[in-house]
Amino acid sequence: MSATELRFAVGDEAGEVSALLRRPADADCLLVLAHGAGAGMRQTFMEALAARLSERGAATLRYQFPYMETGRGGPSPRALLTATVRAAVRQAADVVGDLPLLAGGKSMGGRMTSLAAAAAPLPGVRGLAFFGFPLHAAGRPSADRGQHLHDVALPMLFLQGTRDRLADLQLIERLCDALGHRAALHIVEGADHSFRVLKRSDRSDDEVLDELADGFAHWRTSLV
Repeated sequence: MSATELRFAVGDEAGEVSALLRRPADADCLLVLAHGAGAGMRQTFMEALAARLSERGAATLRYQFPYMETGRGGPSPRALLTATVRAAVRQAADVVGDLPLLAGGKSMGGRMTSLAAAAAPLPGVRGLAFFGFPLHAAGRPSADRGQHLHDVALPMLFLQGTRDRLADLQLIERLCDALGHRAALHIVEGADHSFRVLKRSDRSDDEVLDELADGFAHWRTSLV
């Protein structure tokens, strides 16, 4: 299935960004899916994840953050990133208004989605999914980057690898415990922050992608 190319406005200064809508015929929800800090919506991981979610009846709207759209330097200021999340959610509601909305993303994209939701509700969004939540810098364990999650009044799914250097597993587990019934944690054995597994493991990166999609599909059934 090919994706439909879209564009939407973020703001007067930021202009427009690109997006890709993938909607299977049997879709029962749409995930507004943000990319990570170092690669855009067309990254191999993002493409493969969207394809697998589609096979499980979930539509996706992938989109670019402004800095990735223009190819200028590193991530935009936080205010612009969260504004882009809000604009993407509005676009999703406009083009697929008949489907329940979920939102989230890979690494930074998931964190920016959660920061936007913590500041003010994302209209129509029923839950947030994080594909590798970046809880801290590599080698510097801390839960400070997750404190805002206590202000998110939505169900949240954390899909985390056991070798993720940006999210100490014990800290993620404690955070999810503190969030209570709002948080669901799916642990991906042997996966790193990019959800890659070692060659000596008993499975492939493709199998990990299937596990991520299955984990999301199982979680969403309680929300839509």
